[in-house]
Formats: sequence, C-alpha cells, structure tokens
Amino acid sequence: MHLDVQDLRNFYYRSALGRAAQKSLRGRLLELWPEAKGQTVVGFGFAAPLLRPYLADARRVMVLMPGPQGVMPWPAGMPNTSVLTEETLWPVETGAVDKLVLMHGLETSERPSELLDECWRVLGPGGKALFIVPSRAGMWARRDRTPFGYGRPYSPGQLETQLRKHQFLPERHLGALYQFPSQQRIWMKSAPLFEKIGRQMPTMMGGGAILVEATKLVYPPRGRPQRSTARRAIGVLEGMTEPQAKPV
Repeated sequence: MHLDVQDLRNFYYRSALGRAAQKSLRGRLLELWPEAKGQTVVGFGFAAPLLRPYLADARRVMVLMPGPQGVMPWPAGMPNTSVLTEETLWPVETGAVDKLVLMHGLETSERPSELLDECWRVLGPGGKALFIVPSRAGMWARRDRTPFGYGRPYSPGQLETQLRKHQFLPERHLGALYQFPSQQRIWMKSAPLFEKIGRQMPTMMGGGAILVEATKLVYPPRGRPQRSTARRAIGVLEGMTEPQAKPV
C-alpha cells in the first residue's frame, strides 16, 4: 500500500529528520550519477526530493507518482514536471529513459513484478535504474514514524535476486541513512558523524536504506542459428562457354 503524498511531502520538506534523510540519499545518488547532461531522467514513487540537481543539465526530468499515493506539483517555483499515473502503465515511450530512480515505489507496490517489467520497458539500451528500498537490517524499517517503516524491507541479496528475474543486471550497491531515525536533538546533532562512519561500512550493516544500481539486459535470440542453404543459380547461360556440335 502506497503512502499518502501529503505525508511524504511533510516528512521530506517540513521535518528536520526528513531533510536530513533527503541529504543522505541525495548525496549517495550523486556519488553514483554525478551528472545527467542531455539525458532523460525519470523518478517513480516519491523520488522528487532527489532529482533537483539534474534539472539544470538533463534533457528532461519527469516525476511519476502512482495513483494510490497521489500527486503534488514539482519542482516548486518552476514549470510542473510531475505526473499522476497508474502503477504499472506509465505515460512514457518504450526505451525513452536513460536514468530511472525508484523510491517509495517498489516496497509499497501490490504488483512488484509488473512494476519491474514496466521499469524494464521504459529504459533505453544501456539505461540504468536505481532502486532505493528500506533495509531489512536497518533501524529505519522498525520505526513507522518515517516512510521507510512501511512496505516490505529488503536485504541486498533479496533485491538483487528479484532484479535478475526481471532482466536487470545489478552492478553497484550502497547504503544510506546511518543516523538514528529520531528527531531528538542529541541524535540530530550526531547525524553527520554517523553518516560519515556508516559510509565506510558494508552495505548490509546499519544503513536504513539500500541503493542498488542496475542495468537493463537485452538478451540475444535463443537457440542455435541455422544457416540457410544458398539457392542454386539458374543455369540460363549453361552451355554457352563451350561450343556444341549440331547435326547437319
């Protein structure tokens, strides 16, 4: 079940913990994708807080928000690029996306398999997708005061297995949200230190979110190639090179 867009907006834009989470996740995203010049970037779920850095140079930035969640205008103070869409039927041409970001979309989906098929469809050849989900081993998945406490949390292995089943090749994975999921002053002040230490740790330890970058796979045709037998040339000119005896 998707969260309500109002709750997501209030968390990421109107709470200190949400702004800290936005900073942590956006920083990790920019480590993987520092730029998207001339590319088409699409976010699904509630990826809007992470995509603002690409507005300046990308050819197009679009935010898709599923119907059960609701939609809000984005970005603020600029022409709107957010679209309310069905979860598994996006208004995007096949193969038109260069970079795709899913946040609060996969773990709350009631049809994750069909959603991944739609992600594969819209990505172009060589396109990359970034899946951001709650970590099963993290503290954030255990507290329903944040959006990461809803839906199905994943381990890195579980997420990569699901992606491979849908013709994605997982390439890189990172962790984020190493700070304690609390707005108490002592934890907010120590957040930068926890984030710095956490980035040196393995992904499966401590982080509240998992980020997995995957590439779209296009399999070659299956089966053995068959050689077609060349047709024998029509013998129109046969017998013209050698003289033949004619009866008198």
